[in-house]
Amino acid sequence: MTLTVHARYEPQNWPTPVADDLWMVDGPEIRFGFGVKVPFPTRMTIVRLSGDGLWLHSPIAPEPELVARVRALGPVRVLLAPNRLHYWWLSEWAGLFPEAAVFIPPGLAQTAKKSLPDHQTLGHEPSPVWADTMDQLMVAGSIVTEVVFFHRASRTLILTDLIENFELHRVRSRSVRLLLRMGGVVDPDGKAPIDMRLSYLGHRAELRDVVRKMLAWRPERVILAHGRWYDRDGEQELRRAFRWVL
Repeated sequence: MTLTVHARYEPQNWPTPVADDLWMVDGPEIRFGFGVKVPFPTRMTIVRLSGDGLWLHSPIAPEPELVARVRALGPVRVLLAPNRLHYWWLSEWAGLFPEAAVFIPPGLAQTAKKSLPDHQTLGHEPSPVWADTMDQLMVAGSIVTEVVFFHRASRTLILTDLIENFELHRVRSRSVRLLLRMGGVVDPDGKAPIDMRLSYLGHRAELRDVVRKMLAWRPERVILAHGRWYDRDGEQELRRAFRWVL
């Protein structure tokens, strides 16, 4: 059995309240990469939409106990991959919740390494399904295009890989710690990994405009997919993490 590299965030597979109608779920490690497989902890965000339906962002492995806990929160209406790296369990969740609408980012249908369920493609504007609950922006890059969301009621920004913030004391592997340092994604100065930053060299003006719009939302919290998230000072952390483009 392969030992996990990252110490788990607890509780695992349990929707942890972040604010009213907003939960975060930490899940198991997944290994990703081209050639060298780098381990990443996983995290899903759940939002309750108007009408009691649930919106699942970056679904993690659908362990039976997690699925039961999600069902107890309400009916799943949306399953969403925010970028082309965070889609792996969409089909499994769609099989469990066939009534849910599936949304994916532009380009994923062409690059996915496994079959995708029937889906709609995300754009610059929020879908009518969640437009009364969340705002949305698309951040286009040459490697990864990510769609970011802002839960208005709680002033929570929901990101995926645009900021990664790994805590080195939670990483058991010396080589992985070195890779994280080289990537510039180490707490307390987490940011976009170096390869993603380089991919925006030709899109800096567009990215700067999107970051300024995110700052105009004045987020109190910022949820990340990997590493320590920001439960306070969201606007300040956002400005620090994107200083390389502002």
